[in-house]
Amino acid sequence: MDLHELIARGEGEELEFKQKTTHPHRISRTLVSLANTRGGRVLVGVDDAGRVLGVRDAEEELFVLRDAAAHYIEPPLTDLRFREVEDEAGRTVIIVTVPESEHKPHRALVGPDDWRGYVRVRDASVQTSGLTEKLLERQQPESRFETIPLNKQELAVIDYLKSHPRITLAQYMKLVNFGKRRAYQTLIKLVLHGYIRHHDKEKEVYYTL
Repeated sequence: MDLHELIARGEGEELEFKQKTTHPHRISRTLVSLANTRGGRVLVGVDDAGRVLGVRDAEEELFVLRDAAAHYIEPPLTDLRFREVEDEAGRTVIIVTVPESEHKPHRALVGPDDWRGYVRVRDASVQTSGLTEKLLERQQPESRFETIPLNKQELAVIDYLKSHPRITLAQYMKLVNFGKRRAYQTLIKLVLHGYIRHHDKEKEVYYTL
């Protein structure tokens, strides 16, 4: 996929635009969120509107990216791939490919001795809670695709989310007439097997496909 095709997709769960990498603290959050979720790419030299501005000094940008991956992320990200691409006007964009990690959860150093986890939710890097990090520890790439037979109540979540953007615990309890404990256990089981996703940084926890 060439640069313009990538940009045309717009920012999302697996794609982030960065005009420049100002500091390892900041870019480390984005790298961690991608590695902790499904992986993706960062285009350095592209603004939020998708305009190619290019980078002034590719070597300096690469130094900051490598520094962030090695020293501002724990455990470090050792398998990032970097590619420099020039557009028709001669502007250079760095494409950073971040594979989904096999060593989740990763945390980013955002301040002195302040390590925080992040996941990717749509086009944003969202800070994780303790529960999300426990889920990430079990939800490695090879296990995410471990399919399990789903019963009627479990399939009801999937069917609901095909026509609704999200579902909360209360909505699911009402949908299948489950008590809170049983409904929660069912949703977490589906999260662990990669059928749905858990989001916990708004006022109310919710789940999406």
